[in-house]
Amino acid sequence: MAAQVVITMADLETAVPLDKALEAAGIGVALVHTADEGRSALQREHPLLLVLSGGVHESAARALAERAREQEIGVLVLREPTDTEHTQRTARLGATEVLIKPVATDELVATVRRLVERRALQRRTGIAGDSAPIQEVLVKIEQMAPVSSTVLIEGESGTGKELVAKAIHYLSPRRGRPFIAVNCAALPETLLESELFGHEKGAFTGAAERRLGRFELADTGTIFLDEIGEIPASVQVKLLRVLETRSFFRVGGAAPIKVDVRVVTATNRSLREQVALGEFRDDLYYRLNVLHIYLPPLRERRDDIAQLVRRFVREFAALHDRPFPGISAPAMERLVEAPGPGNVRQLRNLIESMVVLAPGTVILDLHTEIAAARGATPFD
Repeated sequence: MAAQVVITMADLETAVPLDKALEAAGIGVALVHTADEGRSALQREHPLLLVLSGGVHESAARALAERAREQEIGVLVLREPTDTEHTQRTARLGATEVLIKPVATDELVATVRRLVERRALQRRTGIAGDSAPIQEVLVKIEQMAPVSSTVLIEGESGTGKELVAKAIHYLSPRRGRPFIAVNCAALPETLLESELFGHEKGAFTGAAERRLGRFELADTGTIFLDEIGEIPASVQVKLLRVLETRSFFRVGGAAPIKVDVRVVTATNRSLREQVALGEFRDDLYYRLNVLHIYLPPLRERRDDIAQLVRRFVREFAALHDRPFPGISAPAMERLVEAPGPGNVRQLRNLIESMVVLAPGTVILDLHTEIAAARGATPFD
């Protein structure tokens, strides 16, 4: 069994019972005695979680935790109750979670299982980050996924709303069924209704044959309606009917079509404000906003920027087959502290430009080495 968890043996009284309990629970474990063994296990097994059973006093433990973070592996720190300096040390480590010893084995197993499942979800969906705001999003995904209620995801452009929608689908009982995404803002009003609900042959000029709409294609699965605030009033009425009756008519059709679809929507504008302005139906808003997720912009989760940068460096260095050592520590610090670092999509584009324009170079200054070459500021 591949190791999902690596546990350091600094505290045998904690590590050994935890190893046995996790193995009994079907979770693969690798026990390591030294930092070298730990680094080898992280590289070989690429686990989901590193458990530091002996705290973070030693430089070797801190280095091991930093290696885990570089590989997007969660870090659970078990600290002594007398460790009065733990807060600063664990903050520097960016520990995913900290527990104070002694910890009952069953409580420890439950914590490890939760962290392992959450990291597995992040790897599967691409949702990166250990900051409190993004962990709150992940908790909501886990809570909402098992049911069929509608979900409204609000967040600025480029924050990853479709990733969240996919995560909800992948964790739900509908995971083996279709996931259909529709960008409502990309379709003109004349085509949107046909795209969503389909049309019959001869329903309008150019309708040479019957066409199934996205709702039919998503039957028994999930439909994701992105930029829901952009749909015109005429389509809002029809969408409300689908949510109320779980049926609709194709354009030009006479027979209602029943569907079993979970509806997840997203918007980069406040639907509540659009309702107040009379731009969006209030009855539809309340139908869509049964469950709600706010996806924070990058400036509200700056602790995740370094992790995202490392991920994008690996991705684009491999994609473009260009070696890229990365960004210097001072440049990374300036990037994290920049007043307006855009969102995840903009950051991803910036890192791709670095990899392409400065292969083999450690970036020391974002503005002079990248932004000047692009003729723009780094986050335009």
